[in-house]
Amino acid sequence: MAFTTDEVLAGLAELITDETGIDASEVALEKSFTDDLDIDSISMMTIVVNAEEKFGVTIPDDEVKNLKTVQDAVDFITNNQ
Repeated sequence: MAFTTDEVLAGLAELITDETGIDASEVALEKSFTDDLDIDSISMMTIVVNAEEKFGVTIPDDEVKNLKTVQDAVDFITNNQ
């Protein structure tokens, strides 16, 4: 089953909230993981692993560095599911 952009965004917001305590309403497509949401590399890897499980995708380690914004992650997941 393919997830919509809105479903992926909501799912990512939930994962980010669980990992960091950031309110899900703060997670928006234009937000930068590091600059706006203050997510460090360890938390980011946890979010990536949980996103892989939740959405049934594989996010290669060398691709994680390209996921700078929430939009980047949503696009990667929707295009690779």
